[in-house]
This record gives sequence, C-alpha cells and structure tokens, in this order.
Amino acid sequence: MSKSFSLTGKARSELIQRFSKQKQEPSGDMAAAIAASIPEAFTRFDQFPGYEKLLVPQIAAKRMGVGNPFFKCHEGNAGATTVIGGKTYLNFSSYNYLGLSDHPKVAAAAKAAIDRYGTTVSASRLAAGERPIHRELEEAIAKFYDVEDCVAFVGGHATNVTTIGYLFGAKDLVIHDALIHNSVVEGVRLSGAARRSFPHNDHEALDAILSEIRGQFERVLIVIEGLYSMDGDVPELPKFVDIKRRHKAFLMIDEAHSMGVLGKTGGGIREHFGVEGKNVDIWMGTMSKSLAGCGGYIAGEHALIENLKYASPGFVYSVGLSPMLAAASLTALGLIREEPERVQNLRARATQFFNMCKEHEIDTGTSQGYAVVPVIVKSSLKAVKLSNDLFERGINVQPIIHPAVEERAARLRFIFNATHTEEQINTLVKMLVELG
Repeated sequence: MSKSFSLTGKARSELIQRFSKQKQEPSGDMAAAIAASIPEAFTRFDQFPGYEKLLVPQIAAKRMGVGNPFFKCHEGNAGATTVIGGKTYLNFSSYNYLGLSDHPKVAAAAKAAIDRYGTTVSASRLAAGERPIHRELEEAIAKFYDVEDCVAFVGGHATNVTTIGYLFGAKDLVIHDALIHNSVVEGVRLSGAARRSFPHNDHEALDAILSEIRGQFERVLIVIEGLYSMDGDVPELPKFVDIKRRHKAFLMIDEAHSMGVLGKTGGGIREHFGVEGKNVDIWMGTMSKSLAGCGGYIAGEHALIENLKYASPGFVYSVGLSPMLAAASLTALGLIREEPERVQNLRARATQFFNMCKEHEIDTGTSQGYAVVPVIVKSSLKAVKLSNDLFERGINVQPIIHPAVEERAARLRFIFNATHTEEQINTLVKMLVELG
C-alpha cells in the first residue's frame, strides 16, 4: 500500500487484510475505500508545494505595493530598445547580444527557408526530418570551433539534458561549477551518474576533489560555462583543460552566453584564451542569443556527434529544428565574421557601464564587464522595487531574486546589446545613482 495514501493505524491494517484475503483485483468497495483515504490536496494543482511557495513572495509584494515585474509583453523586436504597452523603453533584458534578431539578412534567410521548406520538418531528423539547411548549419558551427562535427537540437535546455543524460551513467561522475545552469543538473539526474560541484570558478578546488575521488568512477565529465549569465564572469579555461588532461576526464563547456561575446571577433571563450577547439571534448551552445534563432548544439569529434544523432533521446525522438530557425542562425553566424564591429560595440558598452558602476561604487559582484553586469542589491524585495522604479522611468531590466540566487545576492541583471549607445548607458547610470 502506497504511503502517499496516508493510511495509518487500524484503518490501514483492515484494508491490507481485506486485500490480502481476496487475492484479486480490489472490489468496487475496496477501490472506493482507498480513494476516500487519499487527501484532497493530492488532487489539486493549487495545493502543490511549489505553487504554495510561489504565492508567498507574490502576496508579500502585493501587500507592500510592489508590482509584478515579470512577463512583460514586448510588442516588437527586443534590442537596445523595446516597446511594452505602447511605450518605448531602454532595454537591458534581452540576450540578443549582437542585435541580429532583426537584421535584414537574417530575416530574409528565414523567409526564404519558409518558402522552400515550410515552417517545420514535421518529423525527427532520423526518420524524415533531415534538410540540407541542418547540415549547412552544423558544418558551419563545427568549422567555427575547428572540430570535426556538430549536431543541432531544437532547444538549448534540452541539449544539455539529453546529451549528459544519454552519455553518462551510474558508474560515472559529473562534476560541475557550483553556479552551473539548471539544464546540466537535470541532465545529471537523468543520467544516474554521481554529481559533485566545486566552488565557483575555483579550478584548484576541482583539482583537489578529483585527486581524491577520480579513481572511484569510470568516466568523469567536468562541466563549466564560458560566461556565467547571472554573474558575468569567465573561468580560466587553460587551467580546466590542464585538469581534465591530468585526471583523464572529459571537459564540456556551455557557451550559451560566451559564443559571439568573448574573443576579439566573437569566437567565444576559446578565442578569448587562445585554446584550440580540440582541447575541449564537448562544446555546447544555444542559438537563441548571439545566433538570433532558437535551439542548441553540441560540437566535437565525429564519434561523439554520431553517438548523439543515432541514440540520444532528445534528438532521436524529437522533431528536427525548424528550417527557418536553422537558416536564421546560419546567417547570423556568418554576420559575426562579416560585421566584427558588433562584437566591439557590445564590449564597449558593457565595459562603459562596468567602469561607471565602479566609479559610483555600485556593487557589480564578480562580473568582469562582458555583456552581463549585475547590480547587487542584497534583497529580493528591493530588487523588484528598483526594477519597477526604473521601469517607470523608461528602463526595462529584470530583477533576479531568490530562489534563482541567494537572498543576499538578489540583483538587477543588465544585459547589453551591440546597438546600445554611449548616451543610453550614461542615462542608465544616472538613473541608478538617482535611485540610490
């Protein structure tokens, strides 16, 4: 008898005895008795523990007159500016880092793909969903990383979940940065592998942990990010490459926020540190940010990619990437090389904001001034209020609050765009200073 039925004492014993004597499927009376014993809370979505926790801060904020800053509806392209409720705002809440989501060439490529292939491939690529545009995109990404091959998935989160979930198992270890993205954690859970974390960006701690426990596992995967989206800092890649070699581990880098952002030409963390593509075993990235599309990818050696294409559930049992999205990302990838000034402009505006915050003693945490710069306010309520105050003054920026981060680390997260202007950054900092 399931414990979730909450049967205890005499009633539980009687039901078990009756069921045991019958040695058959429960009778109608027996089934009714079991159903009657199930608490009403187990049949209602509004009594799920997660929902109840969600309501607590919302109720508190409402009582204090603080509005909900989430789910604002953008009525057009979200770049350096955006339109919400018919009003134009300076926008610092979009991952459209290079401002390519409304580039004429990107739009034209997407429209041409629709005309040729339609809006969907309507099947998994393994079955009947393969299109030339998929391979063109994958070959271009593989070339970008200077590795043998690449495979594109329909979602960034799903890319990490299915890749880690499929490749690793109960005899393996996945060890990751303490601030790693949720998709990695979910992938490890699916895999059944042991999971350990090490302090944020602390390669020495990682080395020490592996020195102690590496021998207990078959395969070991180290996972870090190229640019941490909550904090805006970068790991020392060469140190992690050295550690993975010495401990005979695989190294996976999530480049969702560093591809197109780091490096002189937007080549990502490998260009930033001058590391060869083959020195990292698994390159992962998303196409919804610098690449102006949607989906995720894994790049690396041919055997890795073939393994994923023929056996990873998130690829085999999922519809193929929409042709228009593949075309948009392929074109955006080319534009990163054709228009290098976009990467330079992005860097200039983020650096400008970062330096001005330092001048005004505004806490930016561990950010290094690359595209993402948080302003730490140390209170979820204060973060929401400051976000609302800025919104009233024509600036759109999202608060990041508990439980996404620790309460003492609650913040506003400013995300920069290649099309932001120097004047817009000056206006932003002025507003922050005025609001204290």
